[in-house]
Amino acid sequence: MTSTKPRVAVVYATAQGSTREIAQFIADELTQRGAEVEVAEVEHAPELTRFDAVVLGSAVHNRRFLPEAESYIRAHRAELSAVPVWLFSVGIGPALVGPIGRWFGGRVPPRIAALRDWIGARAYQPFAGHYERAGVDLGARTAFRLMGGPRYGDLRDWTAIRRWSTSVGDALQLPAAHDTWVHP
Repeated sequence: MTSTKPRVAVVYATAQGSTREIAQFIADELTQRGAEVEVAEVEHAPELTRFDAVVLGSAVHNRRFLPEAESYIRAHRAELSAVPVWLFSVGIGPALVGPIGRWFGGRVPPRIAALRDWIGARAYQPFAGHYERAGVDLGARTAFRLMGGPRYGDLRDWTAIRRWSTSVGDALQLPAAHDTWVHP
């Protein structure tokens, strides 16, 4: 790191807003610990050479990052490979509680694993997001239930997100935050 206050880019691709909210939460956690953080969607991401580390997140559809996140990683491989990178995803996988869902949820999807390895990311963490029933056809609702979907709505685990944010801050050797945490 080039300064006493590490510069961290938190870059994300979102489909319905859950990923943006999680990215902002992670950024707030790192800021409270003393990092200088900039948050942006991949389409408006800052020049990565200005940063000491990157946290990159994407919504997951069909076990893949959104196309704009995949394109961003491919276009910025050199910059991402030059700094510590942490990846996260937001989807329903981590919320699934049935045996089939736990099996799927416990594995890194091959396309995401390939991107993670290609840029040498330090870690990858999937998080649950929102899954609303409205607009979901009967087949998808049935599959969701068969895979152990517990319920519809906000499935995010803010404690798990904070724990992961803390691990990123610890890896960056940031001082501990001194305030009381309240999830969004």
